[in-house]
Amino acid sequence: MLSNIPISSIRAFEAAAGTGSFRDAANELHLTPSAVSHAIRKLEGALRTVLFERSARCVRLTPTGENLMRHTGAAFDQLRRGLEEVAARGPQLVRVHSAPSFAAQWLAPRLAQFLAAYPKLEVRLAANTDYARFSNDDFDIDIVYGPARAEGVEIVPLPEETVTPLCSPALARSIKTPADLLDQTLIRSDVKQVQWYQWFTANGLEPPALHGMRFDRSFLAIATATEGLGVALESTLLAERELASGRLVAPLAGRANDIRYVGHRLIYPRASRQRSAVRAFADWIITQLGDEDVRSPP
Repeated sequence: MLSNIPISSIRAFEAAAGTGSFRDAANELHLTPSAVSHAIRKLEGALRTVLFERSARCVRLTPTGENLMRHTGAAFDQLRRGLEEVAARGPQLVRVHSAPSFAAQWLAPRLAQFLAAYPKLEVRLAANTDYARFSNDDFDIDIVYGPARAEGVEIVPLPEETVTPLCSPALARSIKTPADLLDQTLIRSDVKQVQWYQWFTANGLEPPALHGMRFDRSFLAIATATEGLGVALESTLLAERELASGRLVAPLAGRANDIRYVGHRLIYPRASRQRSAVRAFADWIITQLGDEDVRSPP
C-alpha cells in the first residue's frame, strides 16, 4: 500500500494535523490550500478512511487521523534527525536540556569557552524543570537536578557541591557564628534538596521557624541574597560568579559545618554517546567541573 501513496500526501497530512488548518499547512509547505486539500483527499481515498473533520474555520483529526498522526509525527521527527546528521552542519549541533539554575548560573556563562574550544560545534540550550524526553529526539543531553528518572541512559554524577550560607558583604559583618543566623532573614529555595533545617541540625542548633522570602529556583534566591535582602543557603558552584566578584560572601566559611552533596547529573542516551558533538560536550562539562574546586567555598 505504501508504494501507492505519495510522500507528498503524507507530508501534507502531517502539516495540516500539526497546524489544524489547510491554509496554514499550505503556507508551511509553500503550496496552495487547494493543493493540500487535494493531497489529503487522495490519501484518504487510498486509505479508505476519513482523517479530518472539516469545518469552515479549521480541520480536526478524526480518531483514525489521530492514530495515523502518532506514527507519521514520529516518522518525520526521525527523518528530520537523519537529515540533520548527514547534512554539512547537522552533526555539529548538540541539543542540551538543563535544570534552570545550572543553566543560568554555570552553563550559559561558559558557553563562549566551549564554542571557542570547539568552533565547528553549535549548541541549542533549553532550560526547564521537566526531564528531557530522549525518545522523541528533541535533546541529546540533559543536566538534571536530583536523581535521574530516564531509562536506558548513561548517568554521570557531577562533582559534589558545597551548600553554605551566602549573603552580601554588608550583611556578613553581623554574622560571626552559626547562631547569628537566627536573627537574620533566611531565604528559602523550595526545590533545593538541602534545606535550612538540615544545615542548622548539622551545626548543633535547633532549626528556627522560617518566615519571609521563598523561591522555587536557586538563581532567584542567589539574586535576592546579592541585593542584601537576606541569607541564602545555596551551592557555591551555582553562586561562583557572585562569590568571585565579591557580591556574595560565605560569612561562616571555616567556622561552620557545610553540607556537601551531589546535586546534578549528566545524562544522555547510550546511542548518543557515539556522536562526536555529544561526546565533546559531555567531556567538556566533566573536565570543567573536575578542574574547579567545587567542594569548598572560596
